[in-house]
Amino acid sequence: MLTPGLAEPDLLTLRNLRVEFEVPSGRLPAVNGVNLTLGRAEVLALVGESGSGKSALAMSLVGLNRGPRTHISGEVEFNGQNLVTASEKQLRRTRGRDIAVVFQDSLAALNPLQRVGAQVAEMIREHQPVTRAQALIQAENLLRDVGIPNPGEGARAYPHQLSGGMRQRVMIAIGLANDPAVLIADEPTTALDVTIQAQVLVLLQRLQADHGTSIILITHDFGVVAEVADRIAVMYAGRIVEQGTRDEVLTNPQHPYTMGLLNSMPQIDGVRLPRLAAIPGNPLTGVNRPPGCAFAPRCGFAQDACREQPELIERLGGAGHLDACVLDEQARISARSGAGPELEPAAEVQTW
Repeated sequence: MLTPGLAEPDLLTLRNLRVEFEVPSGRLPAVNGVNLTLGRAEVLALVGESGSGKSALAMSLVGLNRGPRTHISGEVEFNGQNLVTASEKQLRRTRGRDIAVVFQDSLAALNPLQRVGAQVAEMIREHQPVTRAQALIQAENLLRDVGIPNPGEGARAYPHQLSGGMRQRVMIAIGLANDPAVLIADEPTTALDVTIQAQVLVLLQRLQADHGTSIILITHDFGVVAEVADRIAVMYAGRIVEQGTRDEVLTNPQHPYTMGLLNSMPQIDGVRLPRLAAIPGNPLTGVNRPPGCAFAPRCGFAQDACREQPELIERLGGAGHLDACVLDEQARISARSGAGPELEPAAEVQTW
């Protein structure tokens, strides 16, 4: 039991996590020295453009992107164990039981040759000493919990016989099969229509509340973030550039990249703009990265101080609101409003 007045320790702690992939032109730094924590029963949203390192970070937590051309270093502390140095046997005990993943493409993730009930039951039997019949009963109950109508019939269906929304519910049932402490949801609402997206989000919220599960939500949709997240970490070029509570980041963004993402979203109130603001240039995709702030080539407010990598610390935001930007308050106000100097698209960075 914790001493009264002391905060509960974090469930998951990342320290200087690095993930590099070997490509013909060198090592691609997909995750470049990330420090991050996940609290108990917390929903943490990882936000950023495609290629920013969100999925690479999340998959490295349970070694799903390990391989001969992948280099992972740093520390991922969970239950007193460093998952980065854990053996494959140790990780197999952790995957699905303690940390589960809901993948983006449910049709690709599910086995097309197995009935969905059998796939849920397989995850149960991997970590629980139950018979096949008992596991199938549990599987039907899980399918009922995630909103599959007539779960007995649904359990006998093959993935291609279900809609996209139903398949995603099956993926969530597999993820929750062993009541994990952490659920990694990788773009769980991508390719679903708006009404099904809302249903999936409500389902995640309900299950998180009922089970006390901590969720890492990977997305680039701020609408999804505003609906379910407790805290937000914004990634760019493999680094966390801003981190804070949902309300702090969405209403008081401090990093020009976060401001650019928010300014590019259509607003339902206020003045209707003839054209949405866009961040100039392209995200970094090659092995060569500029010294200092990776966003500087695309930032209209970049200055000499940006030539050195800014530290992710509390600056002008509220308590616990971290950012990696050296701009003063006036420059941030201008960037937040979308004003500022025009910037030519960034020079092409070497790609592979």
